[in-house]
Amino acid sequence: MPEANKALKDELFNIETVSFLSKCIKNVYLPLDEDEFINDIISPFNNLELKERIYWISKMIEKHLPDSYITTVNILLSSLVGLDSEGMFALAAYPDYVSTNGCSEEHLDLSLNMLGEFTKWFSAEFAIRRFINEFPEATSNKMLEWSLSDNVHQRRLASEGLRPKLPWAKGIAIDYKIGAKPLSNLYFDDVRYVTRSVANHLNDISKIDPKYVLSTLAKWKKTGKQNTKEMAYIISHSLRTLVKKGHLDTMEFLGYNTSPKIKVSNLEIENPKITIGESIKFSFDILGKKTEQLIIDYKVIYPMARNKTSEKVFKIKKIELKKDDKMTVSKKHPFRLMTTKKLYTGEYKLIIQINGSQYLEEKFYIVT
Repeated sequence: MPEANKALKDELFNIETVSFLSKCIKNVYLPLDEDEFINDIISPFNNLELKERIYWISKMIEKHLPDSYITTVNILLSSLVGLDSEGMFALAAYPDYVSTNGCSEEHLDLSLNMLGEFTKWFSAEFAIRRFINEFPEATSNKMLEWSLSDNVHQRRLASEGLRPKLPWAKGIAIDYKIGAKPLSNLYFDDVRYVTRSVANHLNDISKIDPKYVLSTLAKWKKTGKQNTKEMAYIISHSLRTLVKKGHLDTMEFLGYNTSPKIKVSNLEIENPKITIGESIKFSFDILGKKTEQLIIDYKVIYPMARNKTSEKVFKIKKIELKKDDKMTVSKKHPFRLMTTKKLYTGEYKLIIQINGSQYLEEKFYIVT
């Protein structure tokens, strides 16, 4: 495990944070044996990753608090009264307890209400997803209700919990267009915490249905409900994946000419043979034949196992290139060992991409 992640899990879940959690519960549930509760939680921490620690605390709540689900969730809710520690990771165990123990027909209304309360202290975006899968209609209706809430955390949950591709979260089977309904109440929110979630939600959908995202943004922009600056942010953040992919309809939506009047020449890779850990250095020229707004990117095609390839687009810059102006673009790209992507020796390709259209390409090689 990378040292940074190890430090994070120990910073968020440790004797101090667990003791604080225990004190909150003890304040409203006197039978709690704090020493035993804390020891039971802390004992296996060295062998547990970050999310596993959340699940484990939830299991210890189940062990040390009453068997009655209704009694325990009300104890947990009471333990938060007057507490000003939103975002404390130990509290993530509360929504997890609800998801694990209260996702049933019998407790559905209570559980959804509890998630709506607990999310004010720590987001219930992961816990809500089991409810979306098992009770899609009731949960979707509740999230639509939260999208109109006075509480910023509930409004964000209405978007974040329904994201089709929420990182590190359980997948959801609900139709993405149904999941996007709360966004119609949230895109004109005046809090960036909420509009960022809206944009991330649309960015997720853009990987499934780009046309839906573009038409939705066009409709929202036309209403004028959101101020110009924030609407521009939502559009930019929602379309970031499509821009990197060079999606031509997206480029046109953003006002970029997908066939700009430019000449791209002299692509050179200074060191076309490198080893893992080194960087390629490349440059190319752009000549403007008329004034154009340009998004300049480059794409790397990677060899993979079994003669397959993968590709990734990298940003360089956005510029206005005036007629008859010429510029030289120079760039270094490192090929380091990463935990998220294996690098193979063999033939790679570098492709210049401008306003979504591809221009020159050159081969290079990673060798042993």
